[in-house]
Amino acid sequence: MTDQPNGQDVPTLDELVTRKLADAEIPGAVVEFDPEEAERAGAFVEDAMSEDDAREAEEGLEGDAEPIATGRGELIAAARSAD
Repeated sequence: MTDQPNGQDVPTLDELVTRKLADAEIPGAVVEFDPEEAERAGAFVEDAMSEDDAREAEEGLEGDAEPIATGRGELIAAARSAD
């Protein structure tokens, strides 16, 4: 016999996180995660590109291109002339 009402099993942390992630996809739904659940869901996984990787990715690119605009007014003028 279990301690849960109606003999229901207690969901594992992974099951709970999976349910919460599914609920979070519902527009307007507010789903709260405690720190352990958030970590399990991958909220704290750092997968951004490192500065070294970004610099390496720049190698071989043309560096002579000039920006279209340097200020807000120039950007608006450039957008209007593009039409």
